[in-house]
Amino acid sequence: MKKKLKLLAGIAGILILILLAGFAFYVHDYYHADPSVEGYMGSLDNVYTEEIPEGLFLDGPGEDRALVFYPGGKVEYRAYLPLCHKIAAKGIDCFLVEMPCNLAILDIDKADSVFGNYAYSEWIIGGHSLGGAAAALYASDHREQVQGLILLGAYPTKQLGKDLRVLEMYGSEDRVLNRSKLLKGNAYLPEHTVSEEIPGGSHAGFGCYGPQKGDGQALISEEEQQEITAERTADVFLRED
Repeated sequence: MKKKLKLLAGIAGILILILLAGFAFYVHDYYHADPSVEGYMGSLDNVYTEEIPEGLFLDGPGEDRALVFYPGGKVEYRAYLPLCHKIAAKGIDCFLVEMPCNLAILDIDKADSVFGNYAYSEWIIGGHSLGGAAAALYASDHREQVQGLILLGAYPTKQLGKDLRVLEMYGSEDRVLNRSKLLKGNAYLPEHTVSEEIPGGSHAGFGCYGPQKGDGQALISEEEQQEITAERTADVFLRED
């Protein structure tokens, strides 16, 4: 009996080691930001970018609204610097947060730290792909703190507040996004949600990290896709109701 228990314990230990090794391989195999994104650090085009404990803070000409942005799964957070820079330049300051193992789902409440250290009259949370799904979960559970939500190549999995201002965007050539789940996710969105397909856009085009496995071929540049996204973000969240 003791020999059998030792054998089972040994097998269990080996399985645990295999799982840990698999997880380690999984999280270390991620999309790196293009080196060119470092050009957005410091002062550029009326936006000042600096490192903070949570990640990066992009301080633009706006004073009242700010966006907390969650990166896509297994994508280095700095890959979204160009997009956040464009948004900040239009008047919405951005907090681009770094996630453990590049997985926002491991720290859905990361926005709490930002909210606790900065003061704005209106908070928006958003993200790309898995980061967008995590941001939606946060928005659903913090309805008094969050006034807006941005979903880029992402969809909610939980009911959102009816007064939440939501922008949903995805590329026409996106082959990573599950379209059937996207449609199902519409049931959780407020009636006034602004949903837009970007002609020629891809899944990876919201960031700067190169092609993504399984994605379609983009018909527009990353810069074009990000500029369209920033313009629509300003249209939706800077308008006066």
